[in-house]
Order: sequence, then C-alpha cells, then structure tokens
Amino acid sequence: MGSRGWFGSGLALLAFSLAGCALEGDAGSVALPPTPDSFRAERSRAAPAIGDWPRQFGSAELAMLMERARVDNLDVAAAFARIQQADGLARSTASALFPQLSGSQNASRTVTSGASRAESPPFAQGNSTSYSLGLNASYVVDLFGRNRALSESADISALASRHDRDTVVVATLASVANTWLALVASQDRLRLAREDIAAAQRVLDAIRARLAVGTATALDTAQQESVLANQKAAVPPLEQTVQQNRNLLAVLLGRAPESMTVRGGSLKSLRVPHPRVGLPSQLLLRRPDVAAAEARLLAQNASVRAARAAFFPTINLSGNFGASSLTLAHLFGPAALGGSLAEGLTAPIFNGGNLEGQLEQAKGSQIELLETYRKTILTAFSDVENALIASQQTANHEKLQQIAVEAAQRAYQITLQRLREGTIDVVTLLNTQTTLFQAQDQLLQVRLQRFQAAVSLFQALGGGFTLEDSPGLTIIADPSVPERAPEAGR
Repeated sequence: MGSRGWFGSGLALLAFSLAGCALEGDAGSVALPPTPDSFRAERSRAAPAIGDWPRQFGSAELAMLMERARVDNLDVAAAFARIQQADGLARSTASALFPQLSGSQNASRTVTSGASRAESPPFAQGNSTSYSLGLNASYVVDLFGRNRALSESADISALASRHDRDTVVVATLASVANTWLALVASQDRLRLAREDIAAAQRVLDAIRARLAVGTATALDTAQQESVLANQKAAVPPLEQTVQQNRNLLAVLLGRAPESMTVRGGSLKSLRVPHPRVGLPSQLLLRRPDVAAAEARLLAQNASVRAARAAFFPTINLSGNFGASSLTLAHLFGPAALGGSLAEGLTAPIFNGGNLEGQLEQAKGSQIELLETYRKTILTAFSDVENALIASQQTANHEKLQQIAVEAAQRAYQITLQRLREGTIDVVTLLNTQTTLFQAQDQLLQVRLQRFQAAVSLFQALGGGFTLEDSPGLTIIADPSVPERAPEAGR
C-alpha cells in the first residue's frame, strides 16, 4: 500500500476513535486545610530563624556528631540510593519521547548436501553465504501527551525522593541530638547519684557514731543503710543507659560501637535554643515531608493524564536502511543498498474495561494522595504547636522543680545540723534526704525534657530545609486535582 493509502486509513481510524472517546477535562481546584494566621502557642510574627541549629546548643561534640550523621548514617545513604533509582526510572521513562535507533549485522552460510548439489543447476551447486548490515529506527508520535505525562510523573517522583531524603536527614539529626542529650543527662544523673551516695554514707557514719555512744538505735542505723543501698542500686541502670546511648549513637553514625568514643558532658554547660517559628504559611515551605506529599500528588496528576491519553490512538513511525549482498565485497555497493518506511496506527476499540479500570485506579490514587497531602499539612501545624507547648511547659516545670530542689536542700541542711545537735529523730532526716535526692534527680529529667522539646521544635520547623533547596516544585494547589469525593461523607 502506498503512503497515501497508509495515512488515509490512519486518519479514518483516528476519526472513528475520536468520535467514540473524549479526553476528560481537569477537575475542580484543591481545597487545602485553612492556614491559621499564627500559632496559638507563639504570637510572634517574626521571620523564622533556624540557621545552623546543631550548634545552637553550645556543644562542639554534638554539632560534630550531627554533621557526621548527615553523611555517614545508613538510613540517609539508603535514601540517596532511592534517589538514584528514581532518577534512573525517570531517565528510562523519558526515553519514550525520543526516536529509537538500533543497528544490526548478520552473516549466514548455507551448506547443501551432495545429493542436492547433484540435482541443482551448475551455478547453484555448493555452499552459499550472505551478508547484511542495517539501521532500524522507530518513533512513537506522542500526539495526545501520554509519554510526556509519564515522563513528567517520573521526574516529579524523583523530586519527591529528594524530599524524602531530606525528611530522613532531619529525623536522623533529631535522633542523634536526642540520644546525645539523653546520654549527657544520664551522666549528670550518675554524678548526682554518686554525690547522694557520699552524702548518705556521711549520714550513716554520723548515726553509727551516735549508736556507739548510745544516742541512736540499731533501727536508725538499719533505716539509713536502706537509704544508702537504694542510692547505690540506682547506679547500674544509669551506667547501662550511658553505655547503650553511646552504642545507639555509633549506629546512627554508621559505625560499630567499639570503633568510636563519645565524651558527653553536662546539661549545665548547654544552652537552650529559642528559635523563631514564623508564620504557619511559611511552615509549608520548610517541611520536607509536606514538599514530598505535594510532589507525589503532582506526579499522580500526570499519571491520571497519561491514563486518559491511553484511550486515544497511538501512531508509530518506523524505518530501516541497510545493505544486503551474497558477497562481502559487494556489501557496500549501490546495488546492495535498500530501505523502507512504515507508519502504523493502533487505537483501542474494545478491551473489556481495561483502560477504564486503569483510569479509575489512577483517579483513586490521586484522591488518596490529596488526602495524604492535606493530612501532612495539618500534622505539620500540630507538630509545631505541640513542640511550642512542650518548650513552654518544660521551661515552667524546670523553674518550679528548681524551687522544689532549693527548698529540699534547705530542709536537708537543717536536719543535718539538728542531727549533730541531737535534737531531731532519724526518721525526719531520712525523709528530708530522700526528698532531696528525688527532687534533684527529677530536676535533671525535666531539664532533659526541655532540651529535647527544643530538638522537637527544630524538627517540626523542618530542620533548616527550605523549598528553594529543590527548585522546580512551585505550586501549593494544583487545579487538576479533584475535590474530595462527595461519597466520602465529609
């Protein structure tokens, strides 16, 4: 059939297909959750300031560990590998937009039997050899944008994998900070426990001295020995916590526990950061998980467009050019050259609902990702509010607990003095020292909670991520995403 016949039949089939199928238009715009004017727990409208937040705690060791975790953590390394996979998939998908060219070479030799040679004409007797070289080209005309939509979906999915990597980095840095702070707090509690043991031992020595002169009883001695034993029993769990936190830090840094040393320190030497949170609307540009959810929604929008385009005909152009000869010497001669061009058009007519099902599936995934996107935004707002509340309340708790410690310290000093004077019973002394020991230990735990609340606030604010780090994702609401389905009942 000539070229006019090819394209005439193709246009007829195209017209038939267009008559039976129409590409759906875009649905309504996205209704995102309302963005508050400010966070309830933070009335300041100052611009957000996170900066190099690992250094804001005032510990060079903590900053160093967090910087090493950014590079050496195995979860982060796996996230980088997922980026490589996504990039490879995007490149593979985009190849459909370009012509495909392949080369071929063939040499064949035919051997005939003796009987056949005897019956054949003289010029055909014996063996024969043929040679061929060729180039084959093909191209799918992306008339309705299916391949472009698939390529766009793969590109945006690769961008989402980068935001996922950023989310993993932020979570890893927060884990390193919280683990190191827990280690330091355990070291403080361990030092305090040993100081309390020494204090309890001094009291026991004083009671034993009174027992020797008859002003104390064996019961008094036994009660103080119980206090001392309880203080000593608190040491092994604290030692365990210190060592286990060191091991956990090693894993977070991609190292074996035996291969690294963490010095630690004291919470008293650290600063409690006070980052500015800015406006809730700014938060949407600083959370990598929000950016990832948005990218996945955009990628699925493109997948829906590809599923719609699959209802339309596909035009394939192909051609080949090559040379074929019975002798190698004549392979490149003019008589051996030849070629062909071909055009083909295929269109779905009946496929048992396969394409409709694929489109319905794509739309369902689109709605699911839209709801996930909305939830991610609400979660981001909630995370910041909760972190702000924790920061404020732990600060108040620490102040009140400090007052309780100071009062218990005064009571303990008074009872010690009266014990020396012999004007107080041992039961009162036991109560005051136990109250002091518990108040001091509780203060250290509250102080740890305050530092970890600051870490949570930095993490809730995105950990320093900004959308400008990943140019190309520039929308918050895409008009091609449908509203929530009415049957969802919301």
